[in-house]
Amino acid sequence: MPSTIVLDARLLTRQNTGDSTYWVGLLQGLRHIQPPAQLVLASDQPAPPGFVETDSIRWHHAPAPSSRWWSLLALPRLARHLKADLVHVQYSASPLLRTPFVTTVHDVSFFVGPQWFKLKDRLLLRSSVPRAAQRARAVLTVSEASKRDIVKHLSVPEDKVVATYLAPHPDLQAPPADQVASRLGSLGIAGPYALSVSTRWPRKNMDLAVRAMEHLAASTPHRLVLTGKAGWGEAARGHRTQAVGYVAMDDLAALYAGADLYLCPSLYEGFGLPVVEAFALGCPVVVGPGGSLPEVAGNAGLVLPDYEVETWRAVIESLLTDPERRSAMAEAGRLRAKEFSWTKMAQGVWTAYERSLSG
Repeated sequence: MPSTIVLDARLLTRQNTGDSTYWVGLLQGLRHIQPPAQLVLASDQPAPPGFVETDSIRWHHAPAPSSRWWSLLALPRLARHLKADLVHVQYSASPLLRTPFVTTVHDVSFFVGPQWFKLKDRLLLRSSVPRAAQRARAVLTVSEASKRDIVKHLSVPEDKVVATYLAPHPDLQAPPADQVASRLGSLGIAGPYALSVSTRWPRKNMDLAVRAMEHLAASTPHRLVLTGKAGWGEAARGHRTQAVGYVAMDDLAALYAGADLYLCPSLYEGFGLPVVEAFALGCPVVVGPGGSLPEVAGNAGLVLPDYEVETWRAVIESLLTDPERRSAMAEAGRLRAKEFSWTKMAQGVWTAYERSLSG
């Protein structure tokens, strides 16, 4: 009889973020490899539009008064009710969850950079995530860099942690070349630009990109376009900076495709999904040395040695005035992007499931 695996699928109904993309991509990959199991996607919300149930994949809507209630009480109760053999959660797990489980931990930034978090959030994550990781049958993560940090900070053995790379969002498709300009125009973008997809979270370090762009020579016409969930406030008021807010997937694809350069000055990432999305859409990439970024960028992106404004300004200026080098970087990025797939990611996750099911 096939095993029953319950996945905490709440992020499948949330606005697009790196974490939600993980679950969207995992589902796509699992559909492709068709593992011999019953997969139950459980959430406090109804299935998202377009969700297709099959004989082996179904949605279970379990309403709850709050997200915290759902995590603490509803999910453990549902796992018992469904006689689940395994549960897949993210980061933390309820102490009431007695079913064997695996947990996805994208990164441990709350240990690496505690100053990036509010005190309450930091204390909660530093207490709940190590407990979940130590109880879990397996800890899933998204890069070898993140795996090393998990082993170090969560006190779990190395062979318990499984790293599987992510891939561009399944819905992110290269737009027809003749439609890029019109989509950019609808966002109010005219003229050449560099791009950053991020939030104002401190570890994203976006003020560095803003300051570096502000110091470009007057003869360099490029602006910095910022897109992402959070508001940008004062950071977006420079004469070279334009914030477009959160955009739909088709517009995001046009932003990547139309940019002359992608900038990722983040101090720490577990993976860095926009890097491979920029690669896939032919945008040259510059990243900082933090976390997984050198690993994910590989030889296709330019990894800078530090986070000094002058270092970034000089490199950005050099690249924006050298179209031949940017073209070579774009081609290297396209080749690098082909190394990442949701099918490979799902196969790695399924292998971890199998190992966890066998005890």
